[in-house]
Amino acid sequence: MWNWFHKLASPPHFYRIASAFEPWLLWLAIACMLTGAYGGLVLAPADHVQGDGFRIIYVHVPAAFLSMFSYALMAVASGIGLIWRMKLAFSVAAATAPVGAAFTFLALVTGAIWGQPMWGSYWEWDPRLTSELILLFLFLGYIFLRQALAETRQADRASGILALVGVVNLPIIHYSVEWWNSIHQGPSLIKLEAPSITTDMLWPLLAMIIGYQLLFLAILMTSVRTQVLQREQNARWITEQLGTENIHG
Repeated sequence: MWNWFHKLASPPHFYRIASAFEPWLLWLAIACMLTGAYGGLVLAPADHVQGDGFRIIYVHVPAAFLSMFSYALMAVASGIGLIWRMKLAFSVAAATAPVGAAFTFLALVTGAIWGQPMWGSYWEWDPRLTSELILLFLFLGYIFLRQALAETRQADRASGILALVGVVNLPIIHYSVEWWNSIHQGPSLIKLEAPSITTDMLWPLLAMIIGYQLLFLAILMTSVRTQVLQREQNARWITEQLGTENIHG
């Protein structure tokens, strides 16, 4: 187990694995998202309260889920990098930030579009909405902090600490609808009892969540590879790897 972990942490080894898995992840993501979109937009019936307006959940829910997942991944990678001084972990964290920020922004925009007809307003200072907005600021703060520090090791440490401190916002986002008087809809999938959504609406949503997750991983593979190339640009294996890719390309 530990031998596998240390081997995976090797930039050349990870670069080759990422190159191999990236296209498979992308095609699987497209297949899942097309299946989920067809099920959600065509096969699923209209909601008895929200009508067809509920269908935005097939974009909003996966984006919101990935906004939290990507921040958790960024924080875990930062923690591994700070503890074990692993350069690849910092590469993963740095690559995750812009992708996570994009999904967080998408979650906020789709939430606003859904909120206008349901609440009569595009934005309310609701605990769930506010904490999700703070999550976007944390992503942007991480990105800008890295850009502001020219020395890579210093940027890794400073941004890593910020990522770990910001983790406290994740349980606030998740439990805000239970801790405070929130106008946001309560949990429908992740709860102790059965999901409060019918099967014909549920399976397309699960397909979209899986598709978004695979898309996130495919994009992440590309971003991490770019980070690795930037950090290892003077390494001999980079020249050899790029030469091999040019030959096969």
